[in-house]
Amino acid sequence: MTNKTLYLASPYGFSEHWRKKLLPEFVSKLEVMGASVLEPFDRNSHIDITSPGWANKVANSNLNDLRQADGLFAIVNGTPPDEGVMVELGVAIALGKPIFLFRDDFRKCTDSDEYPLNLMIFLGVPSDSWNDYYYSSLNDLDCKKKAIYKWLIEKS
Repeated sequence: MTNKTLYLASPYGFSEHWRKKLLPEFVSKLEVMGASVLEPFDRNSHIDITSPGWANKVANSNLNDLRQADGLFAIVNGTPPDEGVMVELGVAIALGKPIFLFRDDFRKCTDSDEYPLNLMIFLGVPSDSWNDYYYSSLNDLDCKKKAIYKWLIEKS
C-alpha cells in the first residue's frame, strides 16, 4: 500500500526562520502519521527567482502538485489567511480533494459565529463535522477521533 499524498499549503516558506523551524515540524508530523508530503517551497527551491517567468513556473508547479495530491493540508493563520493558501484551498475544494485546516492564530477572522474563519473556507468539509477537519495544535493532528488520522489509515 502506498502512502496518501498531502499537499502542504502554507505561508511559512516566505520567512527563513519559519522555513527552517516551523515547516519541518509540520512535514515531520504528517510523515510520521503516514503521509507523503508535497511541500511547495522545498519542491520549487531549484527555480531561480531572479529569472523572468519564475513566478509562473512556481504557480504551475504548485498547481500540478495539487492536482496530483490525494488531499490538502492548509495552514490558515493570519487575518486574513495567506492569499496563495486560499487559492490552493479553493482549487482543492473545486477538485473534490479532502481538505484539512490548521489554525493556531488566536485572532478572530470570521464573518460567522459558527466558524472560526470565513464560511467559504469550510465548503470542502462536512458541515456537521467540520471540527474534525480543523486543528489548532500540532499535537492534535494524530488524534484518532479526527479526520486526518482516519483518512490516512483508510485504504485507497
